[in-house]
Amino acid sequence: MLVDEVKIIVKAGNGGNGSVHFRRNAQTPKGGPDGGNGGNGGNVYLIGVSDVNALAEFRYKKIIKAEDGVAGGRQDMHGRNGKDLIISIPVGTRVTVEETGIVYEIDASKEPLLIAKGGKGGLGNTTFKTATNQTPQYAESGEVGEQRTIIFELRLIADIGLIGLPNAGKSSLLSLLTNARPKIGNYPFTTLEPNLGVMPVRQSFAQANADGQNIVLADIPGLIEGASVGKGLGAKFLKHVEKTHVLLHCIDSTTEDVKKAYASVRKELEAYSEALQQKKEIVLLTKADLVTEKEKQKKMTQLGSLKKEILSVSVYDQKSIDALSTKLQHYRK
Repeated sequence: MLVDEVKIIVKAGNGGNGSVHFRRNAQTPKGGPDGGNGGNGGNVYLIGVSDVNALAEFRYKKIIKAEDGVAGGRQDMHGRNGKDLIISIPVGTRVTVEETGIVYEIDASKEPLLIAKGGKGGLGNTTFKTATNQTPQYAESGEVGEQRTIIFELRLIADIGLIGLPNAGKSSLLSLLTNARPKIGNYPFTTLEPNLGVMPVRQSFAQANADGQNIVLADIPGLIEGASVGKGLGAKFLKHVEKTHVLLHCIDSTTEDVKKAYASVRKELEAYSEALQQKKEIVLLTKADLVTEKEKQKKMTQLGSLKKEILSVSVYDQKSIDALSTKLQHYRK
């Protein structure tokens, strides 16, 4: 089960208390203050990782705490600083701090983000010794570490997002184009959570594009009318469409009114986010083997008025799969 939204409490470590202590030995008969400073509490950091399942750790673990600083000791001994806590979360996660309302987007920069600062260690009584105060009887307490209530919302980052009505053939297509092995069934709502797959870039195309990175495809659960206001399984997954760079809009070739099917999904995308209206979109007629060539061409013509690139594919026709794969390689970010 993909955990894509969790709420946790993070607590930075408290600073250690300063020490109140006085020397008592033969070498220093008059004694003197020698209480050391307390150590600083550990900070809490966030860092982005490629594992989309990283939030699963927090499904039941709701309070995360860094280590406290150690109190100071005698002989000016400085307490040990608490260890920092680094929390790994998936790249593409939106982080909202409830107390401040600040929102962060976790990227792949590998630079940790400080989310809660540890408390400063208290000063020992040695620090307070002056010419007029030779025997200070006090020290500072360590500061309390910051506590934050954090909401993590994962938004999958993919080059191409497969969208469409339930049972549009998206999962079957993903399994053929990539290394993903999604659950597939001949009934609506087979896909209960987004699936990611990686499609290798062909060598000739990789050379033409210099870096030759793989293409990431995301299969988004089927969207129904009303998804943008909370209906259907796709409602909670619309957010994942926002992070894709190109939309591959899959429509079942056996659908009687393909333009209506297209408009139904498109309406929900646009109602959810204005930004989705600007994304590049390819319209794909799936299950082309289930209709005649004449019917397929008729429906492609009907969709032509959308002024989008219209393609067709059958999972039983390797040539059409290869042609689609080649086409998609030109839409990588």
